[in-house]
Amino acid sequence: MQSQYGQPQPYGTYPQTPPKPSRPIGVSILAILIGLVGFLFIVAGALLAAFGILVHISFPLFGLTLGATAVGIITLIFGLITLGLAIGLWHQRLWALVLAIIVFLLNFISDAVSGQWLSLGAIISIILVIYLIAVHRHFL
Repeated sequence: MQSQYGQPQPYGTYPQTPPKPSRPIGVSILAILIGLVGFLFIVAGALLAAFGILVHISFPLFGLTLGATAVGIITLIFGLITLGLAIGLWHQRLWALVLAIIVFLLNFISDAVSGQWLSLGAIISIILVIYLIAVHRHFL
């Protein structure tokens, strides 16, 4: 194998591949926090669904137990999606970046429509959207 200057390279030496872009510390922190929220939603959803099922077995109140079980399952699914988003952000996936920006924008719009333009949640949502757009080059 010849180098670019015509000199032989030792066997097993290959050109260097470009390094993978490093993950910004803010993305790491955000992924960890979103992962914790997702985990808490999973635990809460599982407990609520189990509570609804156990109450239905003990006292068959169809409406109450069906509602608790449904809310628990929906919360569990939301937690799994949130945990998936955190894993995607941790691994710097472009789809996770887009999904996180959409979620934070929807949160800001929700606060704005309800008249809370300057609430802490709205301000944090906009800051996170701006930050994620600023670090978009780190995502594959």
